[in-house]
Order: sequence, then structure tokens, then C-alpha cells
Amino acid sequence: MSALENLPDTDHGLLRFLTCGSVDDGKSTLIGRLLFDTKTILADTLHAIEKTSAKRGMTAVDLSLLTDGLQAEREQGITIDVAYRYFSTGTRKYIIADAPGHEQYTRNMVTAASTANLAIILVDARKGVLTQTRRHSYLASLVGIPHLLVAVNKMDLVDYDEAVFERIKADYLAFGAKLGIKDVRFIPLSALNGDMIVDRGERLSWYDGPTLLEILEAVPAAHTEQAENFRFPVQFVCRPHDSANPELHDYRGFMGRVESGEIAIGDAVTVLPSGRISSVRDIQIGGVSQLRAIHEQSVTLLLADEIDISRGDMIVKSAEQPQALKEIDATVCWLSETPMSPARTYLLRHTTREVKAKIAKIDYRLDVNTLEHEPVTTLAMNDIANLTLKLAQPVFADPYTDNRATGAFIVIDESTNNTVGAGMIR
Repeated sequence: MSALENLPDTDHGLLRFLTCGSVDDGKSTLIGRLLFDTKTILADTLHAIEKTSAKRGMTAVDLSLLTDGLQAEREQGITIDVAYRYFSTGTRKYIIADAPGHEQYTRNMVTAASTANLAIILVDARKGVLTQTRRHSYLASLVGIPHLLVAVNKMDLVDYDEAVFERIKADYLAFGAKLGIKDVRFIPLSALNGDMIVDRGERLSWYDGPTLLEILEAVPAAHTEQAENFRFPVQFVCRPHDSANPELHDYRGFMGRVESGEIAIGDAVTVLPSGRISSVRDIQIGGVSQLRAIHEQSVTLLLADEIDISRGDMIVKSAEQPQALKEIDATVCWLSETPMSPARTYLLRHTTREVKAKIAKIDYRLDVNTLEHEPVTTLAMNDIANLTLKLAQPVFADPYTDNRATGAFIVIDESTNNTVGAGMIR
């Protein structure tokens, strides 16, 4: 019986996780092994990579070929984007964000990490903790990924030596303490041979912790680890105006996604920015009434009172109101090839609300390799900086550490409508 068949038959919810590491750390092989050992590769795909492996003179299947699309991008020298892969074990669905690790692709990694709930940071057992390891760890902690897993790969190339693993673990913990990283786990593995990926293998008997898949299965789902305030940015006001159906004549539903928390019929709510108070009369999904709605559900809310509400407004529980901010301190990653200009006015999009914004001051740029603070007057592509923004109208926000949905925003160039920056409210 395989390790996969021993997993409990319960739904653990969706897990989004990020894999990061340098080109030679075995990231592609790790993802390929995970897909192969969980039996989520289609037969024709497996047959194709078996043929390619044989053509290259390999005796075993080269599982890194499963992620060869990204490899081809590297060889062509074109812009590398995040590659997303999907698989399921029957007890949980997964979305893997395969992020490039080079410094020039910082913006890509920040984008991928922004929705992840766990990051797998690969370390080559022969090389130990490198500058890239530190950079990836910092970026993962910066964007609020709550769980980090340091996977010490290629243990087969160091004879599965426990002392090598313990030395890397000690080095990383010393570095992690400076960053304030709290939840980090370590696992030795060999992606090439499959040791400690899905099955335990026979060569790491000194490690008595869980396998990689067992860790992934046990990680808490997003929004489940602490109580969250209800946040409902309004995306669309639904007015059918169907004269043939009297029930729809006065229908006024507010459509959007529950970004955090939950809501039930009868709950008292406040509409921002107007401050008007009402209560929830009905909650609908696809026209069917529900007693309650929870995080990440797209629903239609109907209120007991006639209130002027439009896209960009936010509905919250009256006892859980966020701050109204016209000046925000934020950490921003600059995404555009055009440098930031403090003289320009930008659009700031926060949930569904858009306001005009100006750069009040740039406190410092962060060197992602040394973590040193550098004084600057502008930002170039991939730069990360702490700065202050002044807004024309208020946004209703929470600190990013409390709520990743209402604590984040993007910066838009008014003239091109391009997204030029992504930020987190401190």
C-alpha cells in the first residue's frame, strides 16, 4: 500500500503553495516527482516524457520534463512568468505556483507569493544556505506567507548524511531569527529518487518527521487559523428591471466576493464610505438563498434598507469597521520598466475602489540580497521600498499582517492603464 492510500478520507480544503529555489536546486524535479507519485499525470503525458528521456539516453524517467515549458522560456531568453500547476490527492486540491528565483524576476515571485499559504524553499544539500535562499525567504515573509518549509534536496548526493541536514537547519534558523520567521519546518529529501516526497523511501531512516505530502495535507487552509473581520467590497449592483416578474421589480442586490470573515442573515452591517447602517435581508448564490456566507464565496447581498451603494463601496459588520486612510505607509514592489516618478499622479486600486495617489516620500529601498536599507529618490523595476502615499479619497483598509485582501493594493499608470506597482499596507 502506498503512502497516498493511508491519508484520511476528508476534505482539507484548497492549498496554494509556492516553490522557489535556484535553477540547479531540483525544483522542476521536485514538482514532477510530486505529480508523478500522486498519480496526477495523464498517461499520454507520461508516455511522452518517457520517450524524451529515452532519447536523451536516460535509464529512468526525467520528471523535470513535466515543467519543461518554463525551461524553454529560459532558453529563449524571453520574460519568465509564474507557471501554475494543479493537482489533487482526493483529500485536498492544490495549486502550485512555480516562481523563477533570479533577482531580475523579483516582481514575478512577489506576484506568485501574494496568494500562497505555504512556501517550499529548496536548498541543495551540497551548497547549503545561499544568498538566493535568504532572498526567497525574505520575500516569502514580506508578502505574509504564514508557513515556510525548507526542503533540503539532493540528499542522495551527500550519502543521506544526517550531519549535513542538521548543519543546514542550524544555518537557516540563525538567519531566520533575524527576519523574525516563526513557522518554519525542515525536511530532507531526494526529488530524483522520491525519498520523503510521497513515500518515505529507505535511505532517510534517521528522519522521523512527516513526508512532504503529509506536511502539505496537514497545513491549515487559508482564513482558518484566526478569527477574521467581515470584508465585502462591492463589485456590481444588480438591478434586473424585469417588469414581467414582479418579484424582481424592486430587486437590488450587491454582488461581490467575501474577502474575509463571514456574514449571516440578520447581521447588522455598515456601508462605507457613507457610514449608513442596515442589516442583511438575504444572501444568495446563483439566485438561491443561503443562511450565511464565508470567506472566498462570491455572493449577492440584499439589505433591509434602501441605501445608495455602488462599485468601490465596502460592506462590513458594524462592530468590525476598518480604518479610513487618506495617507498610507506601505511596502511597494515596483513592477514596471518605467521608473517611479514622485512628480506623477497614479491610480491606487484597493479591492474594488480606485483613488488618485501621489508618492509623498520614499523612506528607503531594500536590497533583497543583503537586506540593507538604501536611500533613493525613485524606484526601478523589481525594486522593493518602504514609502508613504497620499490619497485623494480614503480607502478602508486593514494592516496587511491582519488581512492580505484589504491590506494590499496595486498602483496603476493613468496614461497606459498598466499595473506598475503592488503594495502592502504596514
